[in-house]
Amino acid sequence: MKLAGSKLKSLYICSECGYECAKWYGKCPSCGEWNTLNEEIRESVKSSSALNIQRKRPSSVPVQITEITTEDEQRYFTGLKELDRVLGGGIVKGSLVLLGGDPGIGKSTILMQVCSHLGKILKILYISGEESRRQIKLRAERLGVNCSNLYVMTETDIEVIADQIQTQQPDLVMIDSIQTMNFKELSSSPGSVTQVRECTNILMRTSKSLDIPCIVVGHVNKDGAIAGPKVLEHIVDAVLYFEGDKQMSYRILRAVKNRYGSTNEIGVFQMNDTGLSEVENPSMMLLSGRPKNVSGTCVACTMEGSRPILAEIQGLVTNSGYGNARRMSTGFDYNRMSMLLAVLEKRCGYFFSSMDAYVNVIGGLRLDEPATDLALALALVSSLKDIVVSEDLIAFGEVGLTGEIRSVNNASLRVTEAARLGFRRCIMPYHNLKALNLPKDCDIEVIAVRTIRDAVDALGG
Repeated sequence: MKLAGSKLKSLYICSECGYECAKWYGKCPSCGEWNTLNEEIRESVKSSSALNIQRKRPSSVPVQITEITTEDEQRYFTGLKELDRVLGGGIVKGSLVLLGGDPGIGKSTILMQVCSHLGKILKILYISGEESRRQIKLRAERLGVNCSNLYVMTETDIEVIADQIQTQQPDLVMIDSIQTMNFKELSSSPGSVTQVRECTNILMRTSKSLDIPCIVVGHVNKDGAIAGPKVLEHIVDAVLYFEGDKQMSYRILRAVKNRYGSTNEIGVFQMNDTGLSEVENPSMMLLSGRPKNVSGTCVACTMEGSRPILAEIQGLVTNSGYGNARRMSTGFDYNRMSMLLAVLEKRCGYFFSSMDAYVNVIGGLRLDEPATDLALALALVSSLKDIVVSEDLIAFGEVGLTGEIRSVNNASLRVTEAARLGFRRCIMPYHNLKALNLPKDCDIEVIAVRTIRDAVDALGG
């Protein structure tokens, strides 16, 4: 029923930045994205005094920062060390966490496993707008979750949910998912830009006022971003993304935003019949099944936060059967691969112009760090010249356009991790040699190189 003194108003809202305008544009005037303006029907109230919907808020006074204490800050450990690592040490009281990922990637599974651990000591309210109570019970039985402190609720009205949170006073709230929630004061359908934004705002105010942490599941669009306005990610305290191919068993949990910890940490999980299991040593997982005495493969070391991870990079160079050489890259930036091919051709004399080049990072990992340039360059040269890179050799370093090998950070951690996993030779930038500080029991030969030509010569090419 429409309120007295109100009328319907049509607005166009950008799904990326939340910009509002009265007419449709092909390009958003605020963020510049194309085809992101969606029509929403909003009810505008003429007389707010007559409705008396605004409550008087208590006045607040400024406080000196020295008077603010953090001694009562408490984190809830989820029972999954990989998840705690990404969150910065656990779930902070009063925080609002957004968990996104492709359908079937394991979002609801990891939430139920958190309930299994925290439900022993905390009161948890699990709210689902997509599944019935019976479906939730079946998934809980499959995962072995059976605790009396877990309360299940199937509801989509956000006002009813907020009232239940205030009434039940749980220690942790889980919403699955935010796109199914509905604020009845808005005439737009659930999942729209306005509904997602306003429902998240209500959850944020409820969570902060009661100091109750809340984990919200968010769907993703075809581009992999969380569906809804971009301001949704600004409202919450932490944004976590589940990455990985559904056809593969490995999943990577990455923090895009985190007000309570680093955004560089990742968590690695493996999906099996009993849920998600932690992979405490991702390097061993990524290097398992590595071929022996085969050209076109080299091991790189990348840093994910404070954790060094070893990954195998494979390169295949073959004669092109067409007029234009073909380039394909999986897990590595395509433009950076093209740059490395140009550097190898210009500075080292290896001609790739008439050759097809394919690059693949094993295990579904995506390498964005420039320190992996050297390993990819060696893998490409190894495939071109059919030279076998030694199984106990690892390489890292950034390659410049003049062919120089530039220094990288955390060189000591990378070399130590390589030695721990059994590697005996390491090709690294010469400028990192002075600051290299290795343990006494670190048995590894360090080969410091200045240019890409020096690195290729170290292979015997």
